[in-house]
Amino acid sequence: MPTILGQNQYGKAENRVVKITRDGDTHHIKDLNVSVALSGDLDDVHYNGSNANCLPTDTTKNTCFAFAKEYGIESAEQYGIHLARHFVDSQPSIHRARIRIEEYSWERIGGSDSNAKFIGADEVKHSFVRKGQETRLAQITYDGQEFEVLSGLKDLTVMNSTNSEFWGYIKDKYTTLQEDYDRILATSLSTWWRHNWTSDEQRMPNWERSYEQAKKHILHAFVETYSLSLQQTLYQMGSRVINNRSEIDEIRFSAPNKHHFRQDLSAFGLDNEAKDGAVYYAADRPYGLIEATILRDGVEPKIPVDMTNL
Repeated sequence: MPTILGQNQYGKAENRVVKITRDGDTHHIKDLNVSVALSGDLDDVHYNGSNANCLPTDTTKNTCFAFAKEYGIESAEQYGIHLARHFVDSQPSIHRARIRIEEYSWERIGGSDSNAKFIGADEVKHSFVRKGQETRLAQITYDGQEFEVLSGLKDLTVMNSTNSEFWGYIKDKYTTLQEDYDRILATSLSTWWRHNWTSDEQRMPNWERSYEQAKKHILHAFVETYSLSLQQTLYQMGSRVINNRSEIDEIRFSAPNKHHFRQDLSAFGLDNEAKDGAVYYAADRPYGLIEATILRDGVEPKIPVDMTNL
């Protein structure tokens, strides 16, 4: 039975690119994990092993490091745009490039106020500690005509210790969950958002500010929403981003519900009510997984649903 070649791509995955920028005695770090995927006229390499149209994956790796030095890393998005444009525009056989980036954040360590080990230790500007909040994400796709820029984050764990309820749901013979009018709401957010910038003919967003503002609106909406369901909270977070960031048209969330169940302490003669400051059991798994896409009115969804879910 004959077979034909379907979708295919290749490249070098997880290039760990760390760029140090020195501004006098003050150093700045960009710490990226960069994956390149290329597609185009690659039938021959699959059908008969001809590498004539194949740019080696080792070359894509080298390009990631060379571009970090030649052009710097202003932002994950800008760096990815440079790479994607280069691979497509410089190679006739490559028609589409996808650059996927994880960025790991660092913050500066301040020196001690006294007992310095060396002169000027309290003015050190080159020591850092890895931040533990979230991993920043970016994905840039270029087809020779238009870009698609997705930004996002993963593993942003948040909690409201009150102002959350869950009741009024369907109940059948398998339902054991009790209604809760004062519960902990906690989740570890993964989210992607899509920018409406697609070409050099448009004004390019300030990618660093856009990311920080989107994250700020997500967190503010989480804080300010009195939640009757995690779905409601996700919608409020997405709406807040869309309504406040004109450069963003679509945002998708994946939110595992980090369940906290009040421990039954009645066997010990102890009440364990939320209003009195309860003790909870933090459940690792299984967990509810809530996902949703929020769009600007009139915009078609483009973020793949399987970019965030299990």
